Amino acid sequence: MSKEGAKNWYIVDGYLPYKGKVEGEIFEGHEAVMILNCQDEDAEIFMDIYYEDRDPDENIRVLAKAKRVKCIRMDRPDDIGGIRLDRQLQYSLRFRSNIEVIIQYGRMDIAQPNLAYIGMMGYSE
Repeated sequence: MSKEGAKNWYIVDGYLPYKGKVEGEIFEGHEAVMILNCQDEDAEIFMDIYYEDRDPDENIRVLAKAKRVKCIRMDRPDDIGGIRLDRQLQYSLRFRSNIEVIIQYGRMDIAQPNLAYIGMMGYSE
């Protein structure tokens, strides 16, 4: 069987953009983490959130079902163990999975009229 992902992932540049929507459009300021599980079994993943000025929130359980994608919206406390992240707060993420998964991060920033979307792969090992 070939390797499909990694068990440890890191996203260093977490920063919730301004809240709101682009007038007349569906675009909403947010950050999301996408987890792809190509395996035949569910992935049990633990997420840690690190901050500049306080202790981390650790061991937030996330389940990525077999052969599915899991979307985690960082502005939705129910997606991240009830934790409410402040906007414009710098943070970093660590994910530890029992099986190999693939993790990508995205940010929709609507602070300017032409808006911006950042998508990047996390660092894995």
